[in-house]
Amino acid sequence: MSSPERNRTTPLKKKNRHTHTASLPEFWFTKDPKSHPLKNAVLKMRLHALSNSASASETEPESESDSQARPPQRLSSAARSCPDFTARLSDELLMNIFSKLQNSQLVSNTLVCKRWCRLNGKLVRSVKILDWDFIESGRVIFRFPNLIDVDIVQACVKSCRNSGILLSNKLVSVHLDSARVSGRGFLKKGDFLDPQVIDRGVRALAEGCGNLRRVVLINVSEEGLNYVAEECETLQEMELHNCDDFALKGVSGCKNLQILRLIGCVDGFYESLISDIGLTILAQGCRRLVKLELVGCEGSYDGIKAIGQCCFMLEELTLCDHRMEGGWLAALSYCGNLKTLKLQSFKSIDASPGPDEHLGSCPTLEELHLKKGQLRDKQGARALFLVCQAVRELVFEDCWGLDDSTFAATSICRSIRFLSLEGCSLLTTEGLESIILSWKHLTRLRVVSCNNIKDSDITPELATLFSVLKELKWRPDSLSLLASGLAGTGVGRNGGRSFRL
Repeated sequence: MSSPERNRTTPLKKKNRHTHTASLPEFWFTKDPKSHPLKNAVLKMRLHALSNSASASETEPESESDSQARPPQRLSSAARSCPDFTARLSDELLMNIFSKLQNSQLVSNTLVCKRWCRLNGKLVRSVKILDWDFIESGRVIFRFPNLIDVDIVQACVKSCRNSGILLSNKLVSVHLDSARVSGRGFLKKGDFLDPQVIDRGVRALAEGCGNLRRVVLINVSEEGLNYVAEECETLQEMELHNCDDFALKGVSGCKNLQILRLIGCVDGFYESLISDIGLTILAQGCRRLVKLELVGCEGSYDGIKAIGQCCFMLEELTLCDHRMEGGWLAALSYCGNLKTLKLQSFKSIDASPGPDEHLGSCPTLEELHLKKGQLRDKQGARALFLVCQAVRELVFEDCWGLDDSTFAATSICRSIRFLSLEGCSLLTTEGLESIILSWKHLTRLRVVSCNNIKDSDITPELATLFSVLKELKWRPDSLSLLASGLAGTGVGRNGGRSFRL
């Protein structure tokens, strides 16, 4: 009976009588180790990779005589055909390679092996957590040890992840259960995790990710914010949802905080209260604030004054859906370094601004943005322009009630260099022309979707102004623009063409 060795070598002798070039299977599976150094090198790399993954300690390399005396470990066909050549690369080199890839590629890289998953996790800097168990179990810190930006808002809301109802606005997005939606609002107090539970998770995050630069928190108490202030000394930006005055005591401990967004009362979502008490506490602690945004916050002259006196580095102030008491505009004059003022989604500017001589002004203000607000209160609008008379850039976007008489109040702003009008349907060409012709420094003009401003109403004086502007975007009447675009097509006329789906 012939041995397996003879059966394997006999066909080779019959086939190659004169010269013989080994095929790939023959080259790989022949047992003679001296004639196949490439095979030995590949097997050594594979064995070295397996030993490294099994033990963290370094081992001595095997000599050639030892490898011949002891047969190699049995490998699967997949392992023989696809050796892990990256096992020889250091972690630093692999991370340098992964850092050159796009963020979308990092997700698929984590599925290759545990080592790649661990290394790619070190490259992740920002996460938005949806499951609270991921925080409470500590997996988020183990999985992503180098985080600098964390958002836990959606993880703190008790919502049905499998629900087909997704409620979203620019502040928060949550899944809703149709059985729990009531007429009083989409989210109730019981729909959030308890503050004590959130504090424990925030503490674990702060202790595990001490290099955090930005956090987005919700329904957290003063105790939880104290952990953040103590552990994250490099924290620069914070967004706080559903917080009250006393929670801001913890925020005041973040001495290096520069950007802060406070979201108080939001109709249908949050019912928290931020008043002058919280603004005063905040101003006394966070003296390095550069940008401050107040959403759904109450307050008055005293709160804004405290912000202006204590936060002397404040350059940008944003008020969204504010519930300020009358007279708060006069406190803006205490913001000595303010450069940008933004008012968004406001129902009124100031119900009782007071006499002009008590309003003061902001001499350093450069930009004034009014977006999606009510300008029907002409007294409040006039007081705002009086305080912001030094402004250089004026932006109106979807402001209801901006007619010719209200826009005429901007004539006091003599230093305007840029004007943007969008969605202001009551303003006419005559009202626009009477004001911008008096602005001697105007160099940029943008007029979009203001349907009461007509191209046919442009006068020679206005056309001359357009010719000297450095930047002009003129698309005021969307209806006339549509008509000109359809000219010659026959669409829009009786008996013309029509389209059917």
